[in-house]
Amino acid sequence: MKCEAEQSQGLQMEGQQEISATDGGCVGDIVIENFLVESKKSTPHVQLACSTQHSAFPLDGNTLCVWNTEDPSQQFLALRGHHQPISAVAFGNTVTPRLICSASPDRVIMWSLDECREKVLEGLIPRGTILGTLLGKVLHLRFSPDDRVIAMCAGNKILMLDPESRSTLVELEGHQGPVTAAEFCTWRAHVVISVSEDRSFKVWDHRIGSLIYNSPVLAASPLLSLLVVEGSKQLVTGCAEGQLWIFSLVDRHHYRCVTRVDLRKKRESFSTRRLESNPGSLPEESRLPSARELAEGDDVEVMLPVLGLAHCDLSLGRASECGLLSSENTSCVWIGSSAGLLVFNLANSELEAVLHYKDFRNLSIQVAGSCAMMSKTSDGKAFCVLTSMFGNEIAGLKVDPTALLRCQQRPILGTRLSVLPSSRVLPTSPLHFGVVESSAQPARHRQPAARSVVRDQPLVFHSKVRSSGYTSAPHATMFSPKTNIKNDCKRFSERKNSYKWKESPMQNSPPTRLSRQLAVAEGRAAVRCIQFSGDGRRLACGSANHLALVFDADLTGTPAVFPGHDGAVNTVCWSHDGRWLLSVSQDGTLRVWSARRTELALCLGKDLLPKPVQSAQFYYIDTFILLSSGPEVQLFTYHIDTCKDEIRRYKPKSRGRVVVRLPMTGAVEVTSLSAVNDFYSYIVLTAGRNRTLEAFDLNVGRSAAVITEAHSRPIHQICQNKGSSFMTQPSQLYNLFATTAIGDGIRLWDLRTLRCERRFEGHLNRCYPCGIAFSPCGRYVACGAEDRHAYVYEMGSSTFCHRLSGHTDTVTGVAFSPSASQLATATLDGKLHLFVAE
Repeated sequence: MKCEAEQSQGLQMEGQQEISATDGGCVGDIVIENFLVESKKSTPHVQLACSTQHSAFPLDGNTLCVWNTEDPSQQFLALRGHHQPISAVAFGNTVTPRLICSASPDRVIMWSLDECREKVLEGLIPRGTILGTLLGKVLHLRFSPDDRVIAMCAGNKILMLDPESRSTLVELEGHQGPVTAAEFCTWRAHVVISVSEDRSFKVWDHRIGSLIYNSPVLAASPLLSLLVVEGSKQLVTGCAEGQLWIFSLVDRHHYRCVTRVDLRKKRESFSTRRLESNPGSLPEESRLPSARELAEGDDVEVMLPVLGLAHCDLSLGRASECGLLSSENTSCVWIGSSAGLLVFNLANSELEAVLHYKDFRNLSIQVAGSCAMMSKTSDGKAFCVLTSMFGNEIAGLKVDPTALLRCQQRPILGTRLSVLPSSRVLPTSPLHFGVVESSAQPARHRQPAARSVVRDQPLVFHSKVRSSGYTSAPHATMFSPKTNIKNDCKRFSERKNSYKWKESPMQNSPPTRLSRQLAVAEGRAAVRCIQFSGDGRRLACGSANHLALVFDADLTGTPAVFPGHDGAVNTVCWSHDGRWLLSVSQDGTLRVWSARRTELALCLGKDLLPKPVQSAQFYYIDTFILLSSGPEVQLFTYHIDTCKDEIRRYKPKSRGRVVVRLPMTGAVEVTSLSAVNDFYSYIVLTAGRNRTLEAFDLNVGRSAAVITEAHSRPIHQICQNKGSSFMTQPSQLYNLFATTAIGDGIRLWDLRTLRCERRFEGHLNRCYPCGIAFSPCGRYVACGAEDRHAYVYEMGSSTFCHRLSGHTDTVTGVAFSPSASQLATATLDGKLHLFVAE
C-alpha cells in the first residue's frame, strides 16, 4: 500500500517568511538558531528526529517536515499522508537508502528521502509505504542497526515491524504502563531494550519474543528516554524528575547499576564551581544561576526532565588541544531537558557543560516540550531540534560543543604539574638539603664509624676463663627482651634462595582466586593497613592490638613482630631498599624499625611533634621522611645509627630534624598524604578535613594547586599510580592518582589537568574507611568494602570487573604485589587473605 505526499509551494513561501535566523545574536557563536517554524498546532510531547544531515518534525499536526542541516538553502520537504497528528518520527541508520518513519494513531509510514527528493525535482508526487494502520498512539519509533526491523512503542506493547514484508514480526508484552522509548543493542542485534511509564526497563530477545531481564522499579516518576552507548557498553536512562541511571551491558555484569545521578544537584554544583573559579570572565548572556539563585528564584526551574539522550561527539582531538578534556576514554552524552542542553561525562559522572535556553536571549524557545540531538561529524558541531512547551514554535539549533566547553570549563593556568621532574633541584629548594647531605655523608661518617666499633672479646686473656660479660647486652629491665628474632642469616639466605621470582606481574588476568587465609592474632584485632615490600618478598601489616607484623609474601612461616606502640597502628611503609619499616600509630608517634633485626631504630614523638602524626612515609628515595601533623605537612631529614655499641645501647644516636613545614590552605587538618618514593619526584599530594585536595611542589617549597570539594566527605586515602620496578608504564600514567572517601566511592584524577577523570562506585562503603591500591601494571584499582568482598576495577570502565569473596568481615585494606600477580587483603576481624591469578 502506498501513501501519497507532496511538497506544497504554499508551505515553502510560508516557511520563507517564518524562518528567522539569529546568527549574530548569540554569545561567541556557541549556539545559532538555524530556523524557526510556526506550526498551526502545538506539539509539545512528540518524538523528534535528527540525523547527520537531516532533522524531522511534525508540522501542523499531520505533516512530516524534513530539514537539511548540511545545506540550509534547500527548502523544506513536506510529506503528507497522515490524517491524524504525528506522534513519533525516526531516521534509519543506513546511508543508502536514507529512510525515515513517521507514526500517527491511524497509520505508520516509511519514506525514502532520496526518492522523495527525486520525485519533487521531477515535479511528481513522492510516495511513502504504509507499514500498519490503526495501531494506537505511538510514542516512540526506532530502526534496527541494519534498518531491517522497526521497533514501535504503542501502548504497553512493543511491535517489531518488518518494512520489507510490511508485517508484524512479534509483539513484546510485559510492561505495566505505556512504553516511552526503545533502543537496539548494536553489538547484539537480536536484543532490544525498552523503558516505560511503569518506571522500569526490560531487555528482550525480539527474534524469539522472550524477556531476558526485568529491572526493578527505579524511580517515582516515569522513565522518558533511553540510550545505548556502544563504546562503554552502558545503558543510560532518565526520568521526568531529572534522575539519570547508568547500567552496565557487559555480559558478565548482569545489568548492574553503575551509578545514579541527580541532575539538579549536578547543575547546582557545576554552577557553583564555575562561578568560584573565575566569575569575572563569564559573559552576562551565558552566566549560569548560582546556588543561591537556584534556591531563592521563583522563576528558575527546579526539575530537569530528561526529554532526550544522544551521543556527544566533543571532537576530543580539538578539546584536548584546548586543554578541555584529557582522558582518551572520555565518553559523553547530550541530555536534552525542558530548560536546556547538558553535556554529561559518563566516566566521572559530572557535567562538562550546561546550556540554558534562558541564558541566550535571542533564542525563540525558552522552555522546550520535546527535543532531539545529533552530534555532527563534519564540522564538529551538534544539531538540536526543539518544540515549545507552551507555544507552537519549532526551532533548529546548531551548537558548538568545543566553544561551549571553552566558555565554561576552568582553564589550566601556568605549567602543568607532573610527578616526573622536568628540571633540576633548585638551590633554594628544601630538597636541595637532602642532596647536599647525601653527598657529604660518606666522608663525614667514615672516621666516627671506625672509632665506635667495639671488638667482642674476653677481658681476661685466657682460653679456659669465660668472659666476665661486660661486653654482652645488659639484662636490666630498661631494655626490652628480644624474644621475637627469627630472621637470622641462615634463614634469610634460605628464604632468598627459595623465593620464586616473577619478572612480569599482571600480564595475564588479575588475581581472583583465594590461595591462603591467615588469622593475624588471637581474638578480633582488626588489621588496619597492609603493604608489600618493594621486592615483593614481604608483607607488612598494622593491627589494632598495637603491633606491626611482617609476613612472608606467601603468608607462610612465623611473622616478625614489632612491638612498642601504645595505640592501633594505622600506617606501615617500607623504605625503597627494604631495610627499614615505618609505622604510625594512634598514640601519635612515628617509629622506624630495622626490618631484619626487628629493632626500633628511630622514634619521633611529642618532643619534636606537638600534634599527633596522622600519616607518614619515606620520600625522595629514602632521603626524607614525609609526615602530616595537624594542619601541616612536614619534611624530616633523618639519620639512623647502624653502629653497634653494646656498652651505650641506651643512648640512641638516631635522630630526625625538620627541614620545612608546609601548612594546608585554610589551616585544616591533613587527613591523608601521598608522594612517590620509587623515583625522584617533587610533588606531594595532601587531603584536608574540609574535603579539599592540595598539591605541593617541594622544589619551590610551596603549594602548587588546590582542588575544592574533591569529595562530598573528607578523603581518608590518596593512592598514586607508582608502578613497580618489575614493570614499566607509559610516563603519562604516573600522573594518575585515586582518592576515596566514606560514602563517596573512588575518584580517579589526572595531576596534569587536576580533573576527575573517572568514578568507581560499585562497592559498598558507608561507615568504615576502606583502603585502595593500584596494580603494578596500572590497569586495575582494588578496594575494600563493607559487604565482605574486595573489588577490582579496570581503569577503562566505571564498574568493577571482579568481586572477590571469601572474607568474613569488612575488607579494610588491599595491596598488590609488585613482583607477582598477587593481591593481599585485610579484614576487620584480623585476617589476611592472599589472592592469586587463575
